[in-house]
Amino acid sequence: MSTSIQVRHSLQAIEQSMRELALWQLTPPEAEAFASTEPFCIDSMLAEEWLQWVLLPRMHALLDANAPLPTRFAITPYFEEALKDRQPSCLPLLVLLQRLDSLLNIEL
Repeated sequence: MSTSIQVRHSLQAIEQSMRELALWQLTPPEAEAFASTEPFCIDSMLAEEWLQWVLLPRMHALLDANAPLPTRFAITPYFEEALKDRQPSCLPLLVLLQRLDSLLNIEL
């Protein structure tokens, strides 16, 4: 199975896990939140908001455009910290994020 297909499956599993954990939101953050220049929009979004409204759409856009995927990728440490108060319930999501990190963290 190609890396692109594996990444797409991984993104779908992350979305499903977020839905199961009641982290999925129906309304996006305010437009100003997207203008953040901080990593993960940490100053304007919750971790799960950034994941849903920034990372997942951008990754799907890259896949849809057959564009190169990132090769140095590590989001799990941020989410381990951001979701530490919700563990162990968020452990399934963290496992999926680690899988995505592993798929994309490729030394060239």
